[in-house]
Amino acid sequence: MAGRREQADGDSGTTSRLSRRGFFTGAAGGLAAGGLAGVGGTLAAGAVEGPGSSGQQSNSDLTYSFYGSGPQAGVRTPPQQYCVFMTFDLQIETARELQVLLATWSGAIDRLMSGKAIGSVEPSRSSAVPTDTGEAQELGPNGLTVTLGLGPGVFDKRFDLAAMKPALLADLPSLPSDQLRAELTGGDISLQACADHPQVAYHAIRDLARMARESVHTRWTVMGFGKASAGAGQKTPRNLLGFKDGTRNITEKSDYDDFVWLGKDAGWMAGGTYQIARKIQMNIEIWDADHIGDQQDVFGRTKHVGAPLTGKHEFDTPDFAKKKADGDPVIPATSHIALAAHENNDGIKILRRPYNYTDGISRFGQLDAGLLFMVYTNDPDNFSRLQRKLGASDRLNEYIGHIGSAVFAVPPAVKSGHYLAEELFG
Repeated sequence: MAGRREQADGDSGTTSRLSRRGFFTGAAGGLAAGGLAGVGGTLAAGAVEGPGSSGQQSNSDLTYSFYGSGPQAGVRTPPQQYCVFMTFDLQIETARELQVLLATWSGAIDRLMSGKAIGSVEPSRSSAVPTDTGEAQELGPNGLTVTLGLGPGVFDKRFDLAAMKPALLADLPSLPSDQLRAELTGGDISLQACADHPQVAYHAIRDLARMARESVHTRWTVMGFGKASAGAGQKTPRNLLGFKDGTRNITEKSDYDDFVWLGKDAGWMAGGTYQIARKIQMNIEIWDADHIGDQQDVFGRTKHVGAPLTGKHEFDTPDFAKKKADGDPVIPATSHIALAAHENNDGIKILRRPYNYTDGISRFGQLDAGLLFMVYTNDPDNFSRLQRKLGASDRLNEYIGHIGSAVFAVPPAVKSGHYLAEELFG
């Protein structure tokens, strides 16, 4: 069974601050004290099935396992239809409190990904407050994944964890395309919930934020829909500009090993990765007034088929050297695909996992929408190098603005009986 839970390991010694046994006892106590009863029990919950592990499944029945020995779910997992992304500022002061938060969330995420409530939706006492908000009841797990990231602030002097800071974790440098808003930038911790039902993803983030409201403050969030990049075997979706995006995304294991996963030299982060989140606003009304020839030159692809301008089919390899009769390249050198192509960037590739978003209507009466651009990479500088190039000369810049940004270290998954980033405290 793909999602079989492993037996909890025995205690592997004590940490400098708190033994694992003592920690879980403390966590359970904290849950009870904080009105979060039910979450502690998840540490000994039953089996979870992986996709296809029980034969034919509908999307509503699809589950992914939270526990494992590789990367966290939600990175290589085939992109689901919806995403809710939220970052948080920590309001706690000690490493022990951080341990309790990470373990509490780990137990809750396990239950949520199993399609279970994290607490009582309808307490027996009328005076009791429900410990699960209940809006995902009877909807099924819908392939939910919740992926946790740690921002640079986790490793400041508050928690005495500077020595454990991942080597490449740092705020991104200023980039040419940045129009960043402080209220849409940064965060100590990120949670990315993806599912094939929007309410399931929303419920997960809502309840994780609610159960930790004494420990964190929400910083910024984006609700994404209509995945805008494909995984292996998936049909390429479209962004809100109407073009297929992510046709040349990473799908092969060798590329994941070379460009996404951190190796053994990363220490406790081995098997993890870095997450970059960018909120990209689109000037949709201006784009919609542009003629199709220019739109296709901006992307370097045809709009209907998604073929490079030098080809006929979507997956044809772009020929960036091919010239028109007037000597200009068929695919403009300042087109999006020409500037982003690995052939033109020393072979650099990044894993893209973006979603479209809409925030309704802006104060100017225009559509407020765009792209939640999620990137996974084993070197955040790879993204910065690409974005410096795109931000400087991409013709698409006339129609977009990068208004939100953050970077996080995504620890590897953990085995049953453990919690995310537990190695930080050992």
